[in-house]
Amino acid sequence: MTDIQLPAGVPGRHEEMGGPGRPARQPAIGDSDLATLAGVAAVVFPLVYFASELVEVAQGNFTTGRLALTYIGEAGIVFAVLGLYAVQRPRIGRLGLCGALAYAYASVFFTSTVVYALTAGSRNWAAVTHVFGAWFTLYGAIMVAGGLAFGLAVIKAAVLPRWTAACLMAGVVLVAAAAGMSTAVRAGAAALPQAAFVGMGVMVLQERWRARKLRAIGAR
Repeated sequence: MTDIQLPAGVPGRHEEMGGPGRPARQPAIGDSDLATLAGVAAVVFPLVYFASELVEVAQGNFTTGRLALTYIGEAGIVFAVLGLYAVQRPRIGRLGLCGALAYAYASVFFTSTVVYALTAGSRNWAAVTHVFGAWFTLYGAIMVAGGLAFGLAVIKAAVLPRWTAACLMAGVVLVAAAAGMSTAVRAGAAALPQAAFVGMGVMVLQERWRARKLRAIGAR
C-alpha cells in the first residue's frame, strides 16, 4: 500500500496527518465495514462478559440474568477474535489464524456449558464443573494455547498495541490457574483478557476513523 499524500498547502494538526509536502502515516487498518464490526464486537462483548462476572460476584450464585449475560458475551467473543484476526491480515500470518481458531473453538465449548447451566438450572460454577469435569480441563488448555498463539502473533504483526497482546497472554494463563478458586478471584483473572480485547477493539476503531479521514483528504 502506498502513502497518501496530503494536498499541498494543507497544514497538518497532528503528526500522523503529515504536513505540507510530507506524507501522512498510513493507518495500519483500512477503512472497511469489517474493521468497524470487529472493533465494536471486541469492545462490547468482552464488557458484557465481564459484567456477568461481576454480577456473579455480587450475587454469589448463578441467576438466569447472569447466565444470559455470560452467553451473550462469550458467544460474541467468538466473532470478536475472528474479526480481530481478519483486520490484521496478512501480517498476523498462520500463527494468528491458528490462535484465533483455537480460542474461538474453545469459546464455543464454554458457551455451550452456559446453555447447559440455563436448561439444567445449575446453581453455581461448582455444579457445572462437576458435570463437565475433564472437558473443562481440555478446552481450557485449548483456550490457553490459542490465547498465547494469538497474542504472540499480534506482537509479531505490529498492527495492534503490544500491551494488548501481553495482557491477553497473561490473562489466559491466570484464568486457567484461577479455575478452582473463589468467584472473586476468577473474576479478577477474567478482567485481563477482556481488557486486552477491549484495547484491541478501541485501536481498530481509531485506525478505521483515521483511514476514513485520510481517504477524505486524499479525495480533495
